[in-house]
Amino acid sequence: MTTTTLAVLVPLLPFLGAAAGLLLGRTAPGYVRPLAVLPSLTSLVLAVLVAVRQGGGQAINAATELTPTGSVPIELALHIDGFAALVAVLVGVVASCVQIYSTGYLRDDPRYPSYAALVSLFTSAMLLVVYSGDLIVLLVGWEVMGICSYFLVGHYWETPEARAASIKAFLVTKLGDVPFLIGLFALGTDAGSFRITTVLGTVASGGLHHPTLIALLLLAGVAGKSALFPLHTWLPDAMAGPTPVSALIHAATMVAAGIYFVARLLPVFQASSAAMVVLAVMAAITMAGSALAALAQDDIKRVLAYSTIGQLGYMAGALAVGDRGAAVFHLLSHGAFKALLFLAAGVIIHASGTNSLAVMSRMTGLRSRVPDAYWTMTVALLALAAIPPFSGFFSKEAVLGAAEHVATGHTEHAPGSAGWIVLVAGLVTAVLTAAYATRLWLLAFHGRGVEAPDHGKEPRSMTVVLWVLAVPSLAFGLAYGPLPDWFDGRDLTPVLTTSVLGTGLALVGGIVTYGAWRHTTALAPRVPMGAVVAHPDAEPAQVEAEAIASHAPVFGDVAYAPDPADPGRLLLGPLHRHAAVGFHLDAVYNVLFVRPVQAGAALVRFLDREVVDTYVRGAAALPRLLGAAVRRAQTGNVQTYVSALLAGTVVLVVAALLVATGA
Repeated sequence: MTTTTLAVLVPLLPFLGAAAGLLLGRTAPGYVRPLAVLPSLTSLVLAVLVAVRQGGGQAINAATELTPTGSVPIELALHIDGFAALVAVLVGVVASCVQIYSTGYLRDDPRYPSYAALVSLFTSAMLLVVYSGDLIVLLVGWEVMGICSYFLVGHYWETPEARAASIKAFLVTKLGDVPFLIGLFALGTDAGSFRITTVLGTVASGGLHHPTLIALLLLAGVAGKSALFPLHTWLPDAMAGPTPVSALIHAATMVAAGIYFVARLLPVFQASSAAMVVLAVMAAITMAGSALAALAQDDIKRVLAYSTIGQLGYMAGALAVGDRGAAVFHLLSHGAFKALLFLAAGVIIHASGTNSLAVMSRMTGLRSRVPDAYWTMTVALLALAAIPPFSGFFSKEAVLGAAEHVATGHTEHAPGSAGWIVLVAGLVTAVLTAAYATRLWLLAFHGRGVEAPDHGKEPRSMTVVLWVLAVPSLAFGLAYGPLPDWFDGRDLTPVLTTSVLGTGLALVGGIVTYGAWRHTTALAPRVPMGAVVAHPDAEPAQVEAEAIASHAPVFGDVAYAPDPADPGRLLLGPLHRHAAVGFHLDAVYNVLFVRPVQAGAALVRFLDREVVDTYVRGAAALPRLLGAAVRRAQTGNVQTYVSALLAGTVVLVVAALLVATGA
């Protein structure tokens, strides 16, 4: 079987699995789990074969015209270079792990068949994006992921949070997709083709006429899909979906798509220095702002969500300094340890019965209840904090090293200002990342109070997957040696200066957070599990109102007092309350966009009801009055008709006489 045929089957098999799952979900439920797992596993095996055959050498290209357009052609094309082959393997690994994990996590969910089918469709769409050699075909996968995320985030549609989160995710990403689509059309028009190889050839020959405009339009879509500032606000709210969905969206699909797209077309963005500086600023704000927000979150999944945004900022920063090798290296590394973090968080939530770190911190023995999650999450958090020799150290160091290289003027791949912006923001974020990773670990696994609930042993399908993902989280970083052969030949060896700075700052962040935790634990009175803001017998609505007013976590029908031993409160000080709500960016958008749209809608409704409807009613009033007058004349009384006839005759006679007399 040819490599091209294998590559076509990679996205096709999950698509067929999704179609079969939707068709047989109700009629043959016994086939749902095999149809969810086997296509993803088979696709993974084929993606590995494609990667082995590609071998980091010459890109694999194949194309056939999809449909005649009369102008710029649209082709069903493959373009598989080294990093495309590896990203496809990552997608296959994470998707397979999520499907296996979900068989245990959602084993009692009545909507599991549709969930599994949508995950398969999501996987197929991302693989289409990865392998596509035509921008319009890539756009199809891009948009299919968007609609799948809408349904998956809103899986628990009976809850208002899930409904609101799914709508928000859809609308915010579509807000970026509109300029993105315009940018794609402008790019195809300038290049005379949507083929990626043709576009890159046009850029190399200087044939791109509007590089800055095109790059900025495309960045809007990338910001929405990859949750970069200022279109990142949908991602924390997307935690309302099932935890395996969070792992899928945050690790290898959806949010990685925007980064992958920029890496794929990096010369287009490098053609505009202004676009590279804009990307660097977006990356810097994304990195630092999300790390501060993560340090203030109580929901364990929202901590990880803001963490994802921050790591995407690192990837965007690598692209802003013109090093797509470092960006994709961190994308691959992050995909493994972030999927592990979310799936381990799912085990912890299942065992504790809550998402709240404040409530977990009042439980003792949680780590002994879930030893698999404890050890694997520890590995993943060390990788996230970029502590050597874990994978995150090598990939994050590649980003910082690339930024330092540009900042010191050793390369002309990007403006020097972009290098300094990314380098400074990356080092600041290294401190904050280690801080919130340490805080999460301490609050989740080192609480004091009542005994953690015992829900029995977790399903093996959930725990085995954690150990599978722990391997690349620990060891993948050591692949920095052979990876340059797959990534343009760029050297990914750690640089001494940034390695020492980055690791030193990470250790400082972790140690300071631990000291703050010990300090608050020793000095602050420990709030017992029974200390509540709202009475346990209160109505749920009252509990929720009290919790919102006091920023208290809710567990069951009880709102607990905020944890005085939370090191995040001590470290952030007065900034904590602003960071906890994402620095009020949602409120700003509400004022700038939501309220004007609502006001405009209210005006349209008023004009429709009071002006248009009044005109329509007025237009109908005159015929109605005439009809009423005619109806009154039709009495059915013969005497009345004769009298009217005589009266009319008299009138006509009198009129005739008057006319004759006047004549």
